[in-house]
Amino acid sequence: MDVMQTMEELVAELNQHNYQYYTLDAPQISDKEYDALYDKLVALEAESGIVLPNSPTQRVGGELLKGFTPHRHLSPLWSLDKAQNIEQLRTWNARVLKLVADYNTKNPEHPLPVPCYAVELKFDGLTLNLTYRDGELVQAATRGNGVTGEGILAQVKTIKSVPLTIPFKEGVIEVQGEGIMNLSVLADYNSRAAEPLKNARNGAAGALRNLNPKTTASRRLNAFFYNVGYAEGVQFADHREMMDFLRKNRFKVNPYLTYFETFDDVTEQLAEIEESRAGLDYLIDGAVIKVTDFRIREALGYTDKFPRWAVAYKFEAEETTTILESVSWNVGRTGKVTPLARVEAVELAGVTVQNCTLNNVGDIERKNLKHALGTRVFIRRSNDVIPEILGKVTEESDGGEIIFPESCPACGFPLEMRGAHLFCNNKLNCRPQIISRITHFASRDAMDIETFSDKTAGQLHDELNVHEPADLYELTFEQLVKLERFGERKAENLLKALEDSKGRDLASFLYALGIPNTGKATTRMLAEHYHDLQAVMKATAEELTELPDIGGIVAESIVGFFADPFVVTSIQRMLELGVEAKAPEAPRVVNTDSFFSGKTVVLTGSLTKLTREEAAERLEALGAKVSGSVSKKTDIVIAGEKAGSKLAKAQQLGIQVIDDEEELIRLLES
Repeated sequence: MDVMQTMEELVAELNQHNYQYYTLDAPQISDKEYDALYDKLVALEAESGIVLPNSPTQRVGGELLKGFTPHRHLSPLWSLDKAQNIEQLRTWNARVLKLVADYNTKNPEHPLPVPCYAVELKFDGLTLNLTYRDGELVQAATRGNGVTGEGILAQVKTIKSVPLTIPFKEGVIEVQGEGIMNLSVLADYNSRAAEPLKNARNGAAGALRNLNPKTTASRRLNAFFYNVGYAEGVQFADHREMMDFLRKNRFKVNPYLTYFETFDDVTEQLAEIEESRAGLDYLIDGAVIKVTDFRIREALGYTDKFPRWAVAYKFEAEETTTILESVSWNVGRTGKVTPLARVEAVELAGVTVQNCTLNNVGDIERKNLKHALGTRVFIRRSNDVIPEILGKVTEESDGGEIIFPESCPACGFPLEMRGAHLFCNNKLNCRPQIISRITHFASRDAMDIETFSDKTAGQLHDELNVHEPADLYELTFEQLVKLERFGERKAENLLKALEDSKGRDLASFLYALGIPNTGKATTRMLAEHYHDLQAVMKATAEELTELPDIGGIVAESIVGFFADPFVVTSIQRMLELGVEAKAPEAPRVVNTDSFFSGKTVVLTGSLTKLTREEAAERLEALGAKVSGSVSKKTDIVIAGEKAGSKLAKAQQLGIQVIDDEEELIRLLES
């Protein structure tokens, strides 16, 4: 195949994807895949010196949708040149410095200053261009092709972060920004929607380009603003002045805006943004670097498509598409049977992905995945967790059917549907449930039985008929030494670890039991409130809901768990075998005159100088109540590295966030 034919095919393919993405809001491939095709075309054009008339490299945006009034922008909305790595970014900066030096050589009387830089987030939403006349919002438009966009004033007026009037009354201005859908809002919307959205970008674009403003309003969109494209009666010396103008005029400016005098500092900031990306409550796919001084911007000017004074630095994609190959069903310690998807191996966010979560039966149905085997699906990875399948690329039910099991894949017991989940109720004889319960019981945060693993649990179950945690305390040396790979020393070590675990406190024991819907914070609070195992077991749902952070569902889970005769018998056996489950011997000395006194605090993400447990203990000693979930009652969220949904919810609720560990330590010590 010759170069011309390859270019023609690439142009046709890219233009089709542009149409799907920009006009229909129904992308067929991920941004990462599109970028690879686009870069291939750019390289071929550079190599051959030929640019086809309809090449997407020669246009800024897409075609207009029918049904919207065209709006001609007062000044062009430019696209941005891209840098895929730091080396390409340095090449861009070297070109900026050369152009500035050339200008100064020709204009020695009025030289340009040394370039400084602004770094902004590159949002993954829909570009907005707002027109204000004498302080009133008179028009809002999409980017369109960069010269003419679609009028969407009624839709944009539903975004509460868009000011309808501004203090600046001296003429006409156009302000650019990005319409977005926050991830917390998307999650809430999808939990109630009959047809869930594939992602936040589609949610924003589809809402803003919908002819019914009520649909737009239902998406609860947000917007950030970053540029004044046209202005009468006002001029700016630099980017900082322009951003101050936007803030003063009640435009929402993203807080992740930083300024630097040296380019090395820019690259360090980019690394920090990419590291914290997963904790944001909105999608970004990179950062934008801009020269701040407006005289330099004017001197550098524009190419046919891009400003020379700005560049977009693209991050590694967190979303892509691949083929859904198969679905298997796994049984957890509570008996919940969950689907696990096997997909065609694909690179995503720096790792090779082959397994994805599907959550439950309801998730499969809501995402139109019931007939998706063998078809292309969207997947997303964030926070270093197993990637999630977002939905099918196409709406058709054109793939193989995912068969929901009627009986347990491990033991054959009939399954029960509870809500959106399938459950196996065979607690006594379902191997995966038994092994998971025993492994959880022995884990570090529970009974902390040293040297214990899921392999040990499996071997003890298969060869010594260990079916529940109580059975562990009846094991003998003679039984263990007969096992394969169990010598005398290993047997003695396990028996000693089991003996040591009998002295664990009540909070650890309650957590070890694996009560559904409860975590470490809840079980510790139960232990400190009741100080007695029997009192916890006899607590009513009404009593429990009076305690902090225990709602109706958690209360019913606790009461239902201790009403199970199997659980009660197992606990009684452990107590008879010497397990103490002892409450704290004395109330802790609590400081009631500290920054954290009386405040409800949530820890999320990972800390580097303290463990989460150490931080929680120190907070409680200072009078704080450490909770496991964020709610309107939360006062402070402490966010470590790779903080996720709890940080996002805190930002949504306007809760104070401490994300600097040095500041946390200072407050703990003061």
